[in-house]
Formats: sequence, structure tokens, C-alpha cells
Amino acid sequence: MKNLKELLSPLDITKIIGNDDKEITALTSDSRKVEPGTLFVAVPGVSVDGHRFIPMAEEKGAVAVVCQELPANLSTHVTYIVVPSSALALGYIASQWFDNPSRKLKLVGVTGTNGKTTTATLIYEMARLLGHKAGLLSTVCNYVDDKAYPTDHTTPDPYTLNEMLHLMVEAGCEYAAMEVSSHAADQQRIAGLHFVGGIFTNLTRDHLDYHKTFEAYLAAKKKFFDMLPRDAFALTNADDKVGEVMLQNTRAHRYTYSLRSEADFRGRIIESRLDGTLLSLNGHEVELLFTGKFNAYNLTAVYGACVLMG
Repeated sequence: MKNLKELLSPLDITKIIGNDDKEITALTSDSRKVEPGTLFVAVPGVSVDGHRFIPMAEEKGAVAVVCQELPANLSTHVTYIVVPSSALALGYIASQWFDNPSRKLKLVGVTGTNGKTTTATLIYEMARLLGHKAGLLSTVCNYVDDKAYPTDHTTPDPYTLNEMLHLMVEAGCEYAAMEVSSHAADQQRIAGLHFVGGIFTNLTRDHLDYHKTFEAYLAAKKKFFDMLPRDAFALTNADDKVGEVMLQNTRAHRYTYSLRSEADFRGRIIESRLDGTLLSLNGHEVELLFTGKFNAYNLTAVYGACVLMG
């Protein structure tokens, strides 16, 4: 249970109609999950607009509604909060609901077309191998330390995302790694999260069914780095043609990794075999059970991120 005024405190609010000093017993953007005492957030979706379901949410007992546009008929027992972006608002409200769990973890996000799952998973595994409790949010499976949770999205919705991060905090995790998809960045699913770092792997012409143009796809990826705080790190693949573009407007500390040129974190394949790779990482030779140039890139990124996290 949370106070509505507390949940709304991080938001840019256009207008409030009704009492904002009331207790909220549940939070959702899915009208089917509304129960008495719920704060319902009406989010415009890709195919369905959540504003259509405000009357249904009210009938089921919603006591407050966050929206971009007010419904035609206002209920006297419902508080209406009008915001410029309800998708953005949902992220911040979900973080507040779970007591801002991302600020209690060292959370690293990994974005790019390829290598997200491997890179995020290896950061999670590296932390655990060094004796730290850690969490993972990935396409394959989510983990809270050693406990697995099935997943059906690369990046979950804001409520599920913060719920998982909250479970990590409750389990005593210090670190967390997560994949950040272009869809999630575009749909504001990572709004309200605090990252200690972000990693860019590479960009190829993918997901154009959703983004329509390569430029829009690039912009969605770049949005993640634009939102990083000043005290975070932004680690990019200097060998990718848009690697530097990703960091153009970031406030975070900028770092590069490369297999081909000088960089903060320099990987070099010394020997490539069918059963592994001998890789040099900033002059240190490491024998690895990974093969392929793409994994040499992933491992150089993991090395850089782990160094930057101490």
C-alpha cells in the first residue's frame, strides 16, 4: 500500500482533478488486473490505446487514473492525473511502488542488435564467480541470484521490471545486468531506472518492421545512452560504424572497446581454435572456451564493464 501523493512525486504533472492524498492498494496498466483501490495508468500502446479502458478500470474499483487525456465522463470518487506521457509516468510510478530498487543495485544495461544476451549473462556470471550476489534480466531467462524466472520479453513492462529488481534487492544482490531492447527504450519501459552503466554492442538493420527506418532504430538505441546519469559509464564498440554516435549526447563518462584500434579496453585475438580462443585483454592473455570474433567483442565489452564497476 502506498500514498498516491508519494507515487506521483517524481512526475511532471499537467493537471490533477480530485484528492491526491489517498491510499493505493495496487498498480497496473492492464484494466483486466484492476481491483478496488487500484491506480490505473492508461498507456497508448502500439495497437491498443489504454485510454479506451478507463471506464472499465473505474467500474472495477480504480480510485485513481493517470492519463494523457481525460475521459469524457469523470467519476467523483476517482482522482485523475493528467501527464504529458503516461508511458513515462508508469516507469517512474512503478519504481516508486517498489521503493526504487534500481538505486539499491549496480545495474548495467546492454543494448545493440547482437550480443546483448551473451554480454549481460556473462556480467551476471562474472559477478557471481567473484562471490557477489547478482541478478539478470534477459531474453532467455531472468535470474535472482541462482533462482530462475521464465521470461517472454527482452525487456519486461515497467511493473514487472521493478518487481524483479525488488526481488533482487530482497535477495541481497549487489549487481544486476539487463538487456535493453530498442522497443523498450522507444516505449519508455526503462523510465525511472537508475543505471550505473550502459554498453553498446553493434547495430545492424533489424526490427525495421517496428521502427520502419534504420534512423528510427538507431535513435531508439541512442535514447538509452541519452538518459544515463552523469555518474554512470557509457561503453561503446568503437569498431561499429555508429559506436561513437551512441555517445554523442550522453552525460555519462565515455569509454570505448575495440578489436581493431586503440581503445580504453583493447581486445586482440592471439589464437582462434575450434575449442576456444586465446584473447589478449589490455595486454593480459586469457584462455577462453568461447569461439568466434563476435564472442571476442562480447568478452572485451564484459571485461570493460567489470573493470568500470570495480
